[in-house]
Amino acid sequence: MIADLKPYSAMKDSGVEWLGQVPEHWEVLPNRALFSEVKDQNYPDEPMLSVTISRGVIRQTDLLSESSKKDSSNLDKSKYKFVQIGDIAYNKMRAWQGAIGESKNSGIISPAYIVQRPREAVFSSYIHYLFRIPSFAKEAERWSYGITSDMWSLRPEHFKLIYSCKPPLPEQTAIVRFLDHVDRRIRRYIRAKQKLIKLLEEQKQAIIHQAVTGQIDVRTGKPYPAYKPSGVEWLGEVPKHWEVKKLRFLFRYEKGRRAAELTNEYIGHHLGSFPVYSGQTESSGLMGMIDWYEFDFDGPVVFVTTVGARAMSTRLVTGRFSLSQNCALIIPRSTEANTAYFEPVLKRVFDYEKASISLIMQPSLRFGDLNRFYVPVPPLPEQSAIAHFLEEAFCSIALATETAQKEIALLREYRTRLIADVVTGKLDVREAAANLPEETESQDDALEEYDIENDGDDLDAESESEYD
Repeated sequence: MIADLKPYSAMKDSGVEWLGQVPEHWEVLPNRALFSEVKDQNYPDEPMLSVTISRGVIRQTDLLSESSKKDSSNLDKSKYKFVQIGDIAYNKMRAWQGAIGESKNSGIISPAYIVQRPREAVFSSYIHYLFRIPSFAKEAERWSYGITSDMWSLRPEHFKLIYSCKPPLPEQTAIVRFLDHVDRRIRRYIRAKQKLIKLLEEQKQAIIHQAVTGQIDVRTGKPYPAYKPSGVEWLGEVPKHWEVKKLRFLFRYEKGRRAAELTNEYIGHHLGSFPVYSGQTESSGLMGMIDWYEFDFDGPVVFVTTVGARAMSTRLVTGRFSLSQNCALIIPRSTEANTAYFEPVLKRVFDYEKASISLIMQPSLRFGDLNRFYVPVPPLPEQSAIAHFLEEAFCSIALATETAQKEIALLREYRTRLIADVVTGKLDVREAAANLPEETESQDDALEEYDIENDGDDLDAESESEYD
């Protein structure tokens, strides 16, 4: 169906850079001709809405339930703006980042936000797609101004001056019908890949648990011949010849001595030879490069995050490097501890600890906590065998996970490009939309997992100084 899409037969120059060529029969009008700004207030009992970067306008309760964000809205909501179903709302400080969209619910938003009501023959669902493409975000950025990017504001008087395309109303409806259908299909593919990634992570955790607790002998693939109680709840029974020791007898702990100096601003101005590791970055933990180092290790040591959203996450690091704040090193005291074995052991310990922490508390790790942990200690040759077994197992899981993540990225990139081409008239979908089967969106179709924690969304933007 998508492969059969063709361009319109006749095109014209829109005269607007962010739109480019548009179909000859489409109108190109300033937003003042398409919308009227509304400032309805005194609806304090209506539910709160949030204008998000990832999903547009959603109910605040949905945002709160899916993230660690807190409701910081004003108790007196008499000045909050009322939003009808079908209105377009945007965060004027973040419109250039994509915080704009159609509201599918009635409710109220911050007085600092802008509400635009589509005029006659303007389908708000079409506008939702149009205003959430990258080229519109760049246009919104061009019309925004402020002292710094954090203060850029798209004021309503400037929003009105932006030119947008307006297909005939039946064509707007056909475009939305087509894009809704394609979007559902892509979200189903993405959700299947996300489920696969989750299963792979569960498989990884199961393999770690079986190996580091001695449920299987990785050298034979079978259980050990005899077991004994470990005296540790998460461990259960361990092979009879294994020891169980306090972590402090095997490792020492150290934090960066100059960690407070290593800010994002500092590292951003240095391109040295030595890495800085941070607990707040993904995957490798690499924050940046500088021209001096604090630590120098010939063999691997365990890097651990101590505070924040990724508290108690671990990885192996080696060589010369420095540490930013909120992280530390767990360093073996002797060659009798194979660090590559103990790093997944610590993952299992920390998973158990985090499971006991209240959801309303931020996880943290102190050196005193590390001193009380007990860990299983096989003979050194078995530690090496387990480490080698896990490394091989993790390689295949990591490859499958990376492949699924790349496929998700490609699907999202394809969806973004397709939406942009369709809403700006580069592809004609009228015939394809007419031939689509009747279908409605199920609850599962709406459940694609967005990166809520990194969305950058405000709940009410009360910090903004100007109420229009």
